[in-house]
Amino acid sequence: MSRLVLGSGTVGHSVIESARERPGELFVLDPDESRIESLRNEKVAAEAADVTDADALAAAGVDPDVVFVGSDDATVNALAAGAADEAFPDAYLVVYTGTDATADHRRAVERHADRICGAGAALLDRIASATRTDSHARRLRAVLSDLDGTLTVLAHDNPDPDAIAAAVALCRIAESVGVDAEPCYFGEISHQENRAFVNLLELELTRLDPEEEREFDAVALVDHSAPGVNDQLDPETSVSVVVDHHPPKDEVDAPFVDIREDVGATSTILTQYLEHFDVPLERDIATALLYGIRIDTKDFKREITQQDFEAAARLLPAVDTSVLERIESPSVSADTFEVLARGIRNRELDGSVLASCVGSIADRDALAQTADRLLDLQGVTVTFVYGFMDGTVYASARGRRSDVDLGKVLRAGFGEMGSAGGHADMAGAQIPLGLFDAVAEGDSETLTTVLEDVITPRFFTAVRDGTALDAPGDDDADASRNAGGADAAGVDAVSDGEGARDDS
Repeated sequence: MSRLVLGSGTVGHSVIESARERPGELFVLDPDESRIESLRNEKVAAEAADVTDADALAAAGVDPDVVFVGSDDATVNALAAGAADEAFPDAYLVVYTGTDATADHRRAVERHADRICGAGAALLDRIASATRTDSHARRLRAVLSDLDGTLTVLAHDNPDPDAIAAAVALCRIAESVGVDAEPCYFGEISHQENRAFVNLLELELTRLDPEEEREFDAVALVDHSAPGVNDQLDPETSVSVVVDHHPPKDEVDAPFVDIREDVGATSTILTQYLEHFDVPLERDIATALLYGIRIDTKDFKREITQQDFEAAARLLPAVDTSVLERIESPSVSADTFEVLARGIRNRELDGSVLASCVGSIADRDALAQTADRLLDLQGVTVTFVYGFMDGTVYASARGRRSDVDLGKVLRAGFGEMGSAGGHADMAGAQIPLGLFDAVAEGDSETLTTVLEDVITPRFFTAVRDGTALDAPGDDDADASRNAGGADAAGVDAVSDGEGARDDS
């Protein structure tokens, strides 16, 4: 089915988000150039056009089965309905009346539309969403109030800004109801921007030692949802609170669970809770949460929802923008430049897909930064950079092609060998060296050659297979989500060395 959306207001954008997940074609026309650019960044086919002009609609070169008129302006929608009826007389026409629609607007729309959607339904959805959040806040307060001792709030391994900000915010909420809380993590905070983020905002987090036995009074998980999955807890650890925005593989068992796959960042959820608990938005936490939202949504370009925009608007007055500028201009280590040089030198191309083995590494995060930079090469649309350290191969992938979902590609290619997953345009994998290391007998150059012979062809094949098979509506790839990744139903958030701040 071919769908055309005219106008990308609040309701129109929600329709776009829903329609893009369904089989068929989707095209958007809107007079606002900035909205068109934003939609293109989200890999939605869109063009600028006067949606009230039938000739302009006909000139767009589309032949839709369904047309949805979705501007927020009632007058624009009434005119667009007439223009769409003239330009596409055989299409099924659905019109949203707009937020300020009068009886005259509705009568004008009725002359053309096959179906009309009123603002009342949209308002009810908004009220329902707010009610759900309020209900969750009451349950969270009850669970926190019943805890004894200190609440350990655990981010996923090698935490990114969203996980760090969410952990600190949940601690503030717990403390507001009289519960001692400690934000913690396993692994490293190695990315330069993430270190600057923690240091400049003076965020105090405790790094846990996996070798040290520790008894927890109570545990909360943020930005992931299962103990022992992308954290180094015992999988049998009892968890009291889970707040996340990634789809879990299995049912999550805890007294309080709030997993919202329809928001772009866990920081968005915590921002809502801060308001419900009347916790003051101080400079450090507001700046941290806004940065977390920005990173997880790629500066409001990926998987963004109205809730994310509203949370950002709520945080902005308390944000220290000068600190954000300093966070985003950190120094880069010599090791990172060396990995980048090897990534360029060792690159192999399969059409517009690039793979590069950089050999032995000292910092996993250099892979993510290298994958980002190599995507700037002319003619390259997908990058895959991998190296090894501490008995494990780490990989980072980046892409800007609408027909390639890197999370699914890595799960299909490497899920059975280790853990893999992520978003459509950024993903990561971890593969135990095992026999590879034994074959190379500790020789780094030989090991690099062995890996190049196995991993690079496997990645190229996975991309080709994924492009051919993962058509809209193909559920087979989703069924293979058996490993990791922030969007993998299973390993919640396989961290790609913090993944250029968020490679989960």
